[in-house]
Amino acid sequence: MQARPIVYGARYSVYVRSVLLALTEKGVAHDVVEVDVFAKDGPPADHLARHPFGKIPAFEHDGFRLYETPAIARYVDEAFLGPALQPADPRGCARMMQAIGILDSYAYRCWVWDIYVERVSLPKRGQVPDEAKIAAALPKAAMAAKALEDILDNRPYLAGEAISLADLHAAPMLGYFERAPEGAATISRHARLLAWWRSLSKRPSVMEICTY
Repeated sequence: MQARPIVYGARYSVYVRSVLLALTEKGVAHDVVEVDVFAKDGPPADHLARHPFGKIPAFEHDGFRLYETPAIARYVDEAFLGPALQPADPRGCARMMQAIGILDSYAYRCWVWDIYVERVSLPKRGQVPDEAKIAAALPKAAMAAKALEDILDNRPYLAGEAISLADLHAAPMLGYFERAPEGAATISRHARLLAWWRSLSKRPSVMEICTY
């Protein structure tokens, strides 16, 4: 009997969610071990043994340990049976990696931390958002949205005709970004991106993992 993979992290994390989406799309039974990297004393010592930078997620499968979300997601796709989550052609695979790079380098910080956290998350905890931070993030957020729309072009998914790891990488970030009024407005100004996101957000895996 094959060992169940273990994901170490917090379910609210966009990167943990990307890995959970990959596992769910592949139909792989798995376990999640909650880890609080923002604890008062910092990441737990046992987690630092899995991830020396103290971030999430970390991953383990049958004694094999791994960290960094794109590496984990590719392992999940290639190590388990189920529908392929990476294009077979070099250009499609390159587009997939380009989209993931844009999300990590240009979208994540402004969409999630500078806009969603400031506008939505902090006020829920009784804190005042930093309006200057939000305003400064909006041009970068719009540029990232436009870049993804350009990659999408008129295809149904970011890397081509089938869902890929790029879409699963994007979904958790967009799920948070859209909850901020500024995020919803930004997405709505990009018709093809909006149509893709509306379709993707109705996918069972995304509805299960990215809506709580």
